[in-house]
Amino acid sequence: MTDYLFEPPKLQTIPVQGETAQYPVGRIFCVGRNYAAHAAEMGGEVDREAPWYFMKSSSAYVASGTTIPYPPGTENFHYEMELALVLGAPVFQADESAAQAAIYAYGCGLDMTRRDRQQDGKDHRRPWDLGKDIENGAVIAPLTRATDWQPAGQRIHLEVNGEVKQDATLEEMVWNVAEIVAHLSKFYHLVPGDLIMTGTPAGVGPVVAGDEITGGIDGLAPIALRIGPAE
Repeated sequence: MTDYLFEPPKLQTIPVQGETAQYPVGRIFCVGRNYAAHAAEMGGEVDREAPWYFMKSSSAYVASGTTIPYPPGTENFHYEMELALVLGAPVFQADESAAQAAIYAYGCGLDMTRRDRQQDGKDHRRPWDLGKDIENGAVIAPLTRATDWQPAGQRIHLEVNGEVKQDATLEEMVWNVAEIVAHLSKFYHLVPGDLIMTGTPAGVGPVVAGDEITGGIDGLAPIALRIGPAE
């Protein structure tokens, strides 16, 4: 039995509908600017040559239905509703067919963002980590296996305190899920445990303590998050 100097971090896991076993989370990859309207509202353009990425730590994961504290170091905390996918097989230098076959399940996700810290990074040509890789910043609803659900232009939406803020369809994604996984596999040995958040449609905006976020993608388990007071 291995001894440790301190207790290792708890393994993060996501429920899977219809399964007793849970999905263990490894790396979290996020696709940037995968909806043209969102890129425009952020003052940018879609790079149509290839998708691009940033990452969140596995410790950023939090389950749907949680109340999280308003995070430190920001005065502009934003929601981003996304389709998330998880892998069930290794993928490396794959074509789109093999990439699609490696997807194990899909779920609703929230990419929570310190927008002011992200803008600092853009303005000073520095990494976005303080804006994106934040505690409680990757909210994922229970997953639905790919054998039971496939993306095909379904509605994706988000509400804050019952008011619709984001409302689009998955067909508006610039890069579809097979293209994303195949492209990412050119740079990484992707493995089971890897989670990919596929980008957000237009309509992102701030939340404050006391706000209730709800969202959904037709056919998947809905997502919910409550913003509590700062610690």
